[in-house]
Amino acid sequence: MTDTPPFLKGSLFLISDFSALNLLSPILSALQHAGYTKPTPIQAQAIPHLQSGRDLLGIAQTGTGKTAAFALPILDRLGRRRLRSQAGHARVLILVPTRELASQIDASFAAYGARLGLSRALVFGGVNQHSQVRAMLRGVDVLVATPGRLLDLMGQGVVSLAYLEVFVLDEADRMLDMGFISDIRKVVSKLPPTRQTLLFSATMPKEISALAESLLRDPVRVEVAPTATTVERVEQKVYLVDKLHKVLLLKDVLQNQKVRQALIFTRTKHGADKLADALEASGVEVSAIHGNKSQSAREKALNGFRDGRLRVLVATDIAARGLDVPGVSHVINFDLPNEPESYVHRIGRTARAGREGMAISFCDVSERGFL
Repeated sequence: MTDTPPFLKGSLFLISDFSALNLLSPILSALQHAGYTKPTPIQAQAIPHLQSGRDLLGIAQTGTGKTAAFALPILDRLGRRRLRSQAGHARVLILVPTRELASQIDASFAAYGARLGLSRALVFGGVNQHSQVRAMLRGVDVLVATPGRLLDLMGQGVVSLAYLEVFVLDEADRMLDMGFISDIRKVVSKLPPTRQTLLFSATMPKEISALAESLLRDPVRVEVAPTATTVERVEQKVYLVDKLHKVLLLKDVLQNQKVRQALIFTRTKHGADKLADALEASGVEVSAIHGNKSQSAREKALNGFRDGRLRVLVATDIAARGLDVPGVSHVINFDLPNEPESYVHRIGRTARAGREGMAISFCDVSERGFL
C-alpha cells in the first residue's frame, strides 16, 4: 500500500488551479495554451492520488473531464521518467470500447503532451492495420486501443504488454454492454503483476464491481456524480407523439433557430439511415453514424458535425459515449432508450464545457414503459 502524501490529507478537494498539482511545466504550458486553468472535481480529486502511484476506481459520466484526470498524471509520470520504448512494447495502455473514443483520447494525449516528445499509437479495427503495426514496431510510450484489434495484434506478436507500467480501462460499463468483458480478461492476463491500474465507469453493475475487485489493489475511489444521474444544465422535455408523426414533429423542432446543432438518437442502424434520408430530403444538413458505417464515413460525418458543416447528426448508441462536440445545443431521443443509463449518456452529449443544453424525447405509445 502506498502511503497518502501529506498534501492529500484533509482538504483534498480545495485544489483550484492546475499549478497546485505540481505537473511538469510543459504540461502546464499546454493546458494554458488550451485555455484550461481550473481542474474539474474529478481532476482535483484523482490527479494527486495517481501521482502518488495509487490504483483508482473512478465513477464519472463523460463530460466531467475524466480523460484529463488520467492523461495528465500519466504524461507527468512518463515525462519525469524517460525510458527508451522497446520494439512492440508500450509503457501505458488505455483500453476503450469504441474507435471514436480511442481517437478522442489519443488527441487529448497529443494536446496535453505536445511539448514532451512522447510517442503514441492508436489501435482499432475497421481500418488497415499496416500503419498500426509500423507504429508498434518502434515501441511507444502511450497505446490507446479497442479490445478486438489489440488482441489481433497481440496474437500476431506485434504488441506485447510485458513491460506495461500503467493500465487504464475506460468506460468499463460500456465494455460490458458491448460484450467485451471476455476480451478484457484476455488482455489483463498478459499484463505484468506490478503496474498501476485505473478503472473508469459511469455505472457500477455487479459484473463491473467484480472486475474492479479483481483488477485493482487498494484503490482510491473517486465519484463525482451519483449513478444514473443526469448532468446539470440540461433542460429536459418529453413529447408524447404518435409514431407515424415523429418525423413531422422532428422537422418542426428543427425549424427553431435555437437548435444550433442537434444530435438525434435512434434505436436501430436502419432507422438512423432512414431518418437521415428524410431530413436531407427536406433540406437539413445531416449525416448518420452507426456500426455499419465504414471508419472513414464515420470520421467524415463526425468531422463535418464538429466543424459546423452539418447541423444535425443522427446516431445509434455507438455515439452516446465519448462523443465530445461542445457546440451540441440539443439532444433529441427520436427513439427512447430502454434503460436509464443510456438516457443519461445520450443527453450528456449536450451542456458540455459549462454550456447549457436541451434534451427532447419523443415517446409513442409503445415506449411508455421506457419513459
